[in-house]
Amino acid sequence: MSKKELIDAIAAAADLSKEKAGVALEAMIKHIESTLSREQEVAIPPLGKFKISKRKARIGRNPATKQEIRIPASNVPRFQPSKSLKDAVNRRS
Repeated sequence: MSKKELIDAIAAAADLSKEKAGVALEAMIKHIESTLSREQEVAIPPLGKFKISKRKARIGRNPATKQEIRIPASNVPRFQPSKSLKDAVNRRS
C-alpha cells in the first residue's frame, strides 16, 4: 500500500477529506520521528511499538578495495509488532 492509498483509506474510514487525512498522517509520522530522535518508544497498542536499538561501532570492509573501515555506532529505528497484529497477519481465511 502506498502513502496515497493509505491517505485515501484513512479519509474514507474517518469520513475526512483527503487533505485532512494527509495532514493527520504527516503529523503522526513527524511525531513518531521526533519521539524516536529523543530515544523514546512510541506504542500504538493494536499495532505495535516503534523503538530505538543501539548499534555498536564496528570494523567493516570496503568490498571494492578490501580496505578495513571503521563504522561508527548508530541508533536504528525498529518496529515490534503486537501479538494481535502477528495473529491477524497469520490468520488463514
